[in-house]
Amino acid sequence: MREPDPSAVAGVLDAQPDPGSWLALITGGVALIVVLSGTPWRWARTAITIVHEAGHALLAVLVGRRLQGIRLHSDTSGVTVSRGKPEGPGMVLTALGGYPAPSVLGLVFAGLLAASRVTALLVLAAVLLLAVLVMVRNAYGVLVVVVTAGVLALASLVAPSSVQAAFVYLMTWFLLFGGVRPVVELQLKRRQGQARDSDADQLARLTEVPAALWVLILAMISVSCLIMGGAFLLQPALN
Repeated sequence: MREPDPSAVAGVLDAQPDPGSWLALITGGVALIVVLSGTPWRWARTAITIVHEAGHALLAVLVGRRLQGIRLHSDTSGVTVSRGKPEGPGMVLTALGGYPAPSVLGLVFAGLLAASRVTALLVLAAVLLLAVLVMVRNAYGVLVVVVTAGVLALASLVAPSSVQAAFVYLMTWFLLFGGVRPVVELQLKRRQGQARDSDADQLARLTEVPAALWVLILAMISVSCLIMGGAFLLQPALN
């Protein structure tokens, strides 16, 4: 059997050239416009849902629950099913894992970009998508994950380096901004008497901590990740 090329493996961790401070500003503006928009946000939100459900799934596995599968729906909602104790710290962490996931992943990506590790970021994104694809249990979910993976593959393998850099910056900003909007929408729905079985309400039933406080905690996590991730991405422009 042919041995893997050590230089190819090391290349994933190599630093890539700095694409320029202007790129972070432009892609950040574009991502913010998409997140604040109507129709573009509804289309792009599916990517946030994928990461949201992946967050539930990852925490479920880490706390020892049996992951049954993930379902993604055309209305951009999703559900992750796991088996285990219906209460206790493991269930709390599993319920907590969804909303912060896009923001935390965006922060990780921002850290990789600050270290000029574009290739490592793309490899991590591909691994995450593959892990989600294995656990998806409905046809629409498979379709959207495959389409998302196809876009990632085009950017990684076909696009020139300048387009690749713009794509990863845009993706990172989108995760950071896109992690905040669902929390805001959650609170607005709850004030209107909707979403009474949301993650925050499940956490309230599990912990006896008011759902509104859980929404505040989720908001603090997402905004903190946005601030820290934004500082990473804008560091070249601020220096």
